[in-house]
Amino acid sequence: LRSLVAQAFTPRSIKSMEPRIREIVDDLLEQIDISKPVDIIDTFAYPLPVIVIAEMLGIPSEDRVKFREWSSSIARILEPTTTTELFYEAAKSGEELRLYFKDLIAKRRESPGDDLMSVMIAAEEGGDSLTEEELLVTMRLLLVAGNETTTNLIANGLLALLEDSEAFERLRKDRNLLGPAVDELLRFDSPVQIDRRTALEDVLIGGKTIKKGQPLLLLLGAANRDPAQFANPDYLNFDRDETSHIAFGRGIHHCLGAPLARVEAMIAFEALLDRYEEIELQGNRPIFKDHAVLRGMYEMPVRLEVK
Repeated sequence: LRSLVAQAFTPRSIKSMEPRIREIVDDLLEQIDISKPVDIIDTFAYPLPVIVIAEMLGIPSEDRVKFREWSSSIARILEPTTTTELFYEAAKSGEELRLYFKDLIAKRRESPGDDLMSVMIAAEEGGDSLTEEELLVTMRLLLVAGNETTTNLIANGLLALLEDSEAFERLRKDRNLLGPAVDELLRFDSPVQIDRRTALEDVLIGGKTIKKGQPLLLLLGAANRDPAQFANPDYLNFDRDETSHIAFGRGIHHCLGAPLARVEAMIAFEALLDRYEEIELQGNRPIFKDHAVLRGMYEMPVRLEVK
């Protein structure tokens, strides 16, 4: 299943998308009213990945608002803090999304396009081990996983830069640092803080025996601040030699959309630096959601001043 979808997320495929991603970024920033403080999450960090993944899947532009609502709702089921009421709302959103995708799949069967959904449908019809149920689940995964996480990468990363003026100024002067900066921001404030795995065999870790079949919660955020792995882990450093953060996971479960997330973040930060002379936090430090898995803020008011 992964190999079928992965074709759309290779570095080469993502490279071909860069011009369109830049257009989307510029359009979003052009719509921002800078005469007053603006929530940079609501106006920029959130809609960017929604639009990108929606276009990849061939979702009509008029349905993006519904996509955003469904994604936000469904992502709540990942959190242990989710109430029963929110859980049922997420289940309702999941069913609405499922029905929406089923209808869209039917339309794509009749009239295929060059989008990712059409590619996956063709693989299914060719008997390439992709059932319609797997197709639905995969599209749901791409929607949810590709939205919340990239939003948090851009927003959390911008907050970290605004709170470290020296690092921010260095990035402003040297755009060659954009790549290393994005990786360092992924390490510094990881969008996904916790992941789950199951032991495939007995293994000894830290003097403790983990039995085969035992579920584990992996603290990615803690690992990325491990002083045994990273010198001065609580500080931003774009020159790190230790680039083996695990914000995207590791091994066979390494994040499918990692190349896309990196490119979106690099283009987003570059555009913000190109367009604005000043980006200044407004009010108190933004409040983070009471989430354990997906780390992100409710809102992030900033004052923007164009060059």
